[in-house]
Amino acid sequence: MKFLVTSRSFGSGRHDYPAQLRAAGHEVVVGPPDHDLTALAADLADADAWIAGTGPVTGAHLDLATRLKVVARYGVGVEAVDLTATRQRGVVVTNTPGANSGAVADHTIALLLAAARQVVEGDRKVRRGDWKALRGRELGAMTIGIWGFGRIGQGVVQRLSGFAPTLLACAPYLDAERAAALGARAASESELAGCDAVSLNAPGGNQLVTAGWLAQARPGLLLVNSARADLVDEEALAAALADGRIAGYAADSVAGDTAGHDSPLLAEALAAKVTITPHVGAQTVEAIDEMGRMAMENALAVLAGEPPLNLVL
Repeated sequence: MKFLVTSRSFGSGRHDYPAQLRAAGHEVVVGPPDHDLTALAADLADADAWIAGTGPVTGAHLDLATRLKVVARYGVGVEAVDLTATRQRGVVVTNTPGANSGAVADHTIALLLAAARQVVEGDRKVRRGDWKALRGRELGAMTIGIWGFGRIGQGVVQRLSGFAPTLLACAPYLDAERAAALGARAASESELAGCDAVSLNAPGGNQLVTAGWLAQARPGLLLVNSARADLVDEEALAAALADGRIAGYAADSVAGDTAGHDSPLLAEALAAKVTITPHVGAQTVEAIDEMGRMAMENALAVLAGEPPLNLVL
């Protein structure tokens, strides 16, 4: 069987999954992560399985892939996959839920601490020869809101419990009993605006931090986003940072992701208040291994005529 791999990091952890597939007699070819149709055309024509990264999987791709049996998403989100097109062509879609939840929850805490203690700005100042102290905040003295309460949001609550802040949780279908068991109280979106810090851990596709919500926010709020950039109105947030209503923003991406160089949040005037990492929340050795293992095993199950563990469609 032929495996087309377009994930940047598949097999780059401790386990060489491409080598395992080849040792089992399969062919493995690597394609561009942006899923450029022209570049992929020849390999799509005879691919049996596609281990896909974050690039789009469209009807046009599938029209070329007449042998394709499975799109195994290397990651959780399937918003880039045309599920209607895969259904019409009988192509199975799988994903890797939970594989990177711990990694992203860890990164959320890193971003929150960086914002609360102005870690990046402190480093910049020292390199300029400026050792004047920056006054930070202790997490244990804060009320922290968790906006989104899936695997990652719950993982953030568990990690924060050691700091002993007051924790609020908000989600459309929040399990209040589960939240309480983890030490968080159920809260509304407007209640989160009164927190000292808010962590965004919701799925993408729905803007949460709007100009209206920011207008309600407690002065000095710290905002952390280890989820999707589209959860935030970047223009409104940049204005709130510029006028001091919001004290700091730390995130793992901006609109446009790695091509988002024109984001207002990257303005030099906001550099002291904004910390952005290059979409690395899921990039740990452990998460890469688990995503790779799950994607590979899902694909192999489908090719063997068996039900995959993580079926999307």
